[in-house]
Amino acid sequence: MKINLISDTVTKPTPGMLDAMMNAKVGDDVFKEDPSVNVLEEQVAEMFGMESALFFPSGTMTNQTAIKLHTQPGDQLICDKYAHVYNYEGGGVSFNSGVSCRLVDGSRGMMTAEQVIAAINPPDFYHSPLSTLVCIENTTNKGGGACWDFEELKKIKTVCDDHHLAYHLDGARLWNALVAKQEEAQQYGKLFDTISVCLSKGLGCPVGSVLVGSKEMVTKAIRVRKVLGGGMRQAGFLAAAATYALGHHIERLSDDHRKAKEIGSLLSDVNYIKKVEPIETNIVIFEIDENYYSSEVFTTMLLQKDIHIISMGQGKLRMVTHLDYTDAMHDCLLHILPKL
Repeated sequence: MKINLISDTVTKPTPGMLDAMMNAKVGDDVFKEDPSVNVLEEQVAEMFGMESALFFPSGTMTNQTAIKLHTQPGDQLICDKYAHVYNYEGGGVSFNSGVSCRLVDGSRGMMTAEQVIAAINPPDFYHSPLSTLVCIENTTNKGGGACWDFEELKKIKTVCDDHHLAYHLDGARLWNALVAKQEEAQQYGKLFDTISVCLSKGLGCPVGSVLVGSKEMVTKAIRVRKVLGGGMRQAGFLAAAATYALGHHIERLSDDHRKAKEIGSLLSDVNYIKKVEPIETNIVIFEIDENYYSSEVFTTMLLQKDIHIISMGQGKLRMVTHLDYTDAMHDCLLHILPKL
């Protein structure tokens, strides 16, 4: 039995999702004539209490479009040093928008309002880049699926308003945060100028993300998406998968969170584990005690049992629970880990 915990992006459509996809009504979305895409965009915009939404093929393109909307070449955005837009989007911030990143040394991918204030360049000092955007990631990928304190997000919003900065949320795993913190999407819609939400992680869709914002922002985003090559034709087959997931796969995220915490609890009691990061959602990040064996040896031992995980670098390993990680797989993993 193969157990794939590399990411929550490895899922395949469920039978119900496949039925929804095969029965989707489609058109040409480049001409905004795909009814299934239009329904999805309206649904997501309504969920967040925002004016409009736009379907994208990837979360990276969604974030990169938002950054392009909020900045001009030569500007600087402020983000945590663990931020996905800086670490895992191929240098797109500089390549696509000509923008640099001011990295903040936060905790588990989360920074404070005071740190944001300290990172803002004086707008009248033309020797430094103009600070124009703050990017938040919730949950934090490199931070181990950590969820932001909403009160801190509100404080950062006040900083943005006071300093005329745009405010973007990379909500690739926001669904996980909403479930874990028992929050509502509209709370975030009231706070951020733009939000990107991924459909192909916790919700289990094969492809897709959505950018949410004002009508003006989304109208501009259509042009940026075209420039980046993100216009799709009969995308309704993919949008139908997302609509199905929004109706069936959000509440079940708590199962992923429970399994991740159980894995973390077991690892904390195993003698060859040096450290397990705090676990709030579906990501488990841990370090091997190299007095026993190296990270490479550990991952090889798991591969020999057809268990697949990923390295985060700097000695950190990661497991991510997801829709296709079954109870049987979970029991098997919990049985194997103490015996390695």
